[in-house]
Amino acid sequence: MKATMVESPVIKVSSETATLKRLLIHSPDRGLGKVVPSKAQDWLFEDIVHLDTMRRYEYDYYVKLLLYFLDPDKIKGKLEEIDNDPSRSFYIPGSKNYFDSDKVIDIQKLLGEILELETVRVKLTAAICGIEKCSFQTQQELNTYDPHELAKIFISGSYSDKRMLFAPLPNLIFMRDIGIVINEYILLNKPAKTARTRESILAQFVFFYHPMFADIKDNIIEIPDNERHFLLPDDEKASDFNRCTLEGGDVMMVSAKHLLIGCSERTSIYAAQQAMKVLFERDIINTITIIKIPKKRDYMHIDTIFTQVKTNIWVLLGSLARTGDEAKKKDVLHFFAPKEVNHEFRILQFKKGQEDKPREIENLEDLLSDISINELGSTEKVRFIYSGNNEFPYGEREQWTDSCNLLAVKDGVVIGYDRNDKTLDAFRNEGFRIISAKDLIDKFEQNELLPDTLTNTFITLPSAELSRARGGSHCMSMPILRE
Repeated sequence: MKATMVESPVIKVSSETATLKRLLIHSPDRGLGKVVPSKAQDWLFEDIVHLDTMRRYEYDYYVKLLLYFLDPDKIKGKLEEIDNDPSRSFYIPGSKNYFDSDKVIDIQKLLGEILELETVRVKLTAAICGIEKCSFQTQQELNTYDPHELAKIFISGSYSDKRMLFAPLPNLIFMRDIGIVINEYILLNKPAKTARTRESILAQFVFFYHPMFADIKDNIIEIPDNERHFLLPDDEKASDFNRCTLEGGDVMMVSAKHLLIGCSERTSIYAAQQAMKVLFERDIINTITIIKIPKKRDYMHIDTIFTQVKTNIWVLLGSLARTGDEAKKKDVLHFFAPKEVNHEFRILQFKKGQEDKPREIENLEDLLSDISINELGSTEKVRFIYSGNNEFPYGEREQWTDSCNLLAVKDGVVIGYDRNDKTLDAFRNEGFRIISAKDLIDKFEQNELLPDTLTNTFITLPSAELSRARGGSHCMSMPILRE
């Protein structure tokens, strides 16, 4: 391959907040600009977006921040040149001026590189054309394209001359959902919606064929489907106890031996059980906590209702936490509600070798406090910051625009959206500095602040367009190496 690869690739994630060293991302591509209102929800987008604004004035700041923290030599001192290039070539894999980092890695770059191999190109093109029902003539035509242009076509669904070939993959910007690193292993996920099938095939080929992951092929885990699924009637296939779907937003590696799995709108109980079985059998971890949340679009994954900010600090949605339980208990209706309503949100913790004796945990705060104190060794008081400062109706309003979906680039330094004012107030009240991505980058350029010495900081991303897609900075990342 032409590209320079990492000679000794290391993947390891055993925490949500240890210093981030390498991650996968995907910048918004031309396919996002082709989402139409009539298909937006079928393609799992909440709204149509203005692509140039999303890229140039929002997501590009995300990339710049990640480079400053993970690979500063690629960006420091070059801002003026980068910002004055109308083509944005710095951000586009395959272009002459691409930043080409081996720490902040766009999956489109990796895809383009494996497509340089003839055997991979033939196999993947056949696979994509098969699921997209393309003609043999189209398959032959695709094989004539430059590898990096072919990668763009597979992701965006369209040719460079604007002709559409098949549906775009607007959700690929949410890289968290394609896989999760669990210690030195990669768990490949199984998307719940057919609109994301192509994503999972592209991810599978990248992880199994790219040299970056050559030494860990035996550490790539794929969850098996129900072996009898093809015999089941369609209505039974859709059952939470038969379908095998799991997305990365529902999986959190909170400590070296403890994994959280959410059972949600997108992740089934069956898949959680299958993941637990293989992870315990291979002795990768010894504790799995399954968090069953209501199957609602506004929750979707567990990382939309809580994420970790620091060893002893978590941000979460109050209505699904202890404060929500206490509020309900003041209401007479709570006492007379059918029992099954109370089980819509449940937390069960399973230990290896004792899977038949799970421990039920009453609320999120108890679970997260136990992780901070007993697993991460925090000596400081465990603190909780609530979406919307736990004020009605801002908790739910701001959770909808990802107030709880934060990426920690290091312990106590997180990236989130600028629009969640009440949540930002709550962070200020807990002693956090709130600073915009633009201002922070300017201070990094002037050496007024340094990434290595930054503490207790919430970095705000512009988010008018990004927030329409229903995913935050946590969703937009797949960490593959933390310190």
